[in-house]
Amino acid sequence: MTVLILALTAGTVVGLVLGALGGGGSVLAVPALIYLLGFTPAAATTASLIIVTATSLTALYAHTRAGHVRWKAGAAFAAAGILPAAAAGAAAAHLPQTALTVAFAAIAALSAIKMLRPAGTARLEEGGVRPGKAAGAGAALGALTGLLGVGGGFLAVPALVTVLTFEMDAAVGTSLLVIAVNSLASLATRSGTAASLDWALIGPFIATAILGAWYGKRIAAKVSATHLQRIFAMVLLAVAAFMLVDAVT
Repeated sequence: MTVLILALTAGTVVGLVLGALGGGGSVLAVPALIYLLGFTPAAATTASLIIVTATSLTALYAHTRAGHVRWKAGAAFAAAGILPAAAAGAAAAHLPQTALTVAFAAIAALSAIKMLRPAGTARLEEGGVRPGKAAGAGAALGALTGLLGVGGGFLAVPALVTVLTFEMDAAVGTSLLVIAVNSLASLATRSGTAASLDWALIGPFIATAILGAWYGKRIAAKVSATHLQRIFAMVLLAVAAFMLVDAVT
């Protein structure tokens, strides 16, 4: 019963973060699955992709209704990331778990630092998106998704804000499309692992994450984008520090 309560609580938090920030769900889901629910790192990364795929599709619907999804840029990101995500997902099975954990923590920390830096305020309209930049960033995000078992939103949001100069609300909404596609591509290479997962915990986790995503969208409408960005970055730094210490000790 205690483990089930932990799964429900963790799912709610992941959903709130994903719905409000458009990313960060998997970067929180992976350590929650490992340290709270007892999953192995390999099982946690696969379960995280399943959880984040379901939750991001729910949050994407809500952000689409609000007009915060830029489909042209999102499609370029997603299409460019499919093959790298699948290839990296297959390679991840042959790498040491400690190395993957350290890489996960390092990427999360770098992303957080980037998010804490002031971003440009210029806004790029849908017709002005540069396909080359979007495709290049999307390929890199896809590779990281497959390698580390994350949806990529905690990197997609900073990329959309800093590389393509999206405003925060558009970056959050568009990143959800990227997350869903990258996660599905990576899951295609992990089908064997998914069969052995503890679905009695993953099911409730997904259910509360979806509910949390809806409330997270409401939070995003009431709290300033700057505050959301700073909160996101601080959470990432804390998670990265914890995982790095655990991996090397």
